[in-house]
Amino acid sequence: MPTPTSPEPTAGRLLAVSDLHTAMTENQAIVDTLRPRSDADWLIVAGDVAERFADVERTLRQLAGRFSKVVWTPGNHELWTPKNDPVQLKGVARYARLVELCRELDISTPEDPYPVWEGPGGPVAVAPLFLLYDYTFRAPGTRTKEESLARAHATGVVCTDEFLLHPEPYPAADDWCRARVAETERRLVAHDPELPLVLIGHWPLVRHPTEILWYPEFAQWCGTELTADWHTRFPTAAVVYGHLHIPRTTWQDGVRFEEVSIGYPREWRKRGHPRGLMRQILPFEGGQEGE
Repeated sequence: MPTPTSPEPTAGRLLAVSDLHTAMTENQAIVDTLRPRSDADWLIVAGDVAERFADVERTLRQLAGRFSKVVWTPGNHELWTPKNDPVQLKGVARYARLVELCRELDISTPEDPYPVWEGPGGPVAVAPLFLLYDYTFRAPGTRTKEESLARAHATGVVCTDEFLLHPEPYPAADDWCRARVAETERRLVAHDPELPLVLIGHWPLVRHPTEILWYPEFAQWCGTELTADWHTRFPTAAVVYGHLHIPRTTWQDGVRFEEVSIGYPREWRKRGHPRGLMRQILPFEGGQEGE
């Protein structure tokens, strides 16, 4: 009589999502459905989990309990200090507490060694980057940060960061950004050039994705020109980002860029989730350039 055999294990996937905004009930219901297909699945969370510390903790704990590995980098919303949040830490201190929380949950952060994905499409180093923005994606027709901000205020397109994201002890967000870029660049320069990277940031590394924003003044809160060549300068297999709430796949200089946001209910109710709730980064199953 033949001996029963176990089914073949399902190969793991490297998945990604961002902009969960789980303080919103409808978005929390989406997170409740995010589950691995395999015990080997990893999940990248590219920022904007929630605003209040307790909501961030609840969501990350939920995801860490399901996936083999979770890799997180902050968005601007985690760095806000809302008045109704019992955790009133600001700036670098708030970020440090978020990193501490992630380490308690065995979640990789931008302060940790890059974990290596050994599954299909690997090996690749999965590199969460915390970079912020420095107002160099300026509003059309402006030449300085001051002019660009003035244009935004005049048109009424002002990011809430200006009121809730406190950069202390840095004088301003762009000072914090430049410090983060310098430290991150140092790590990437030291990285083994033979091991490809999946670069993960909340803000896009290049300005190109912001060119389709309805309100171009908002681009100044979306990244920095300092990272414009990182996808070609370093051995990059793919770039993952969020923030724009425009989920899509694009290509820059032959490198795949994946915007993986869920976004707000008013957005996804209108467009649906045509690319799925979680984007499969590896193994890459194809897609058209410029998609």
